Amino acid sequence: MKRITILLIKFVTCVIAFAIGLDLFFDATIVDILTFSLFVTIVSYVIGDQIILPKLGKRAAAVTDFLLTYLSVWIFGSILLDNYLQIGWGSIISASIITVAEVFVHLFLQNKADITQTIERRKTGFNPSFAYGTEFGEDEDVKDLTHKKD
Repeated sequence: MKRITILLIKFVTCVIAFAIGLDLFFDATIVDILTFSLFVTIVSYVIGDQIILPKLGKRAAAVTDFLLTYLSVWIFGSILLDNYLQIGWGSIISASIITVAEVFVHLFLQNKADITQTIERRKTGFNPSFAYGTEFGEDEDVKDLTHKKD
């Protein structure tokens, strides 16, 4: 039930964003808007919310959602839409609106679904406690020339 609610919120957000970005300022059909919305909703949920959000956090998931929306409108818009001005500005406007809405979706996901607690963050192999560690060694054969008297 939680997944259906999240997908429905994402789909409605995408429809509104694409209606503003592609239809309000430019001339796009309802089929284009629904197609873009369905594609971005499914791919954003699978990649952004199920893979990136639990492992890398909200900021990386928001950046991924922006890039995904921008690139999907840019790539598929060049096939479906006629005007390059519509593709360029429509992708920027739609990606910005969806990214702002996705911040609230990610907050909802982290508070209600607790998906970040089930999957551990990826370990980087860098231990921050050793970042400024100094190695001390003792050399046995070193002759101190300053104290040597000839």
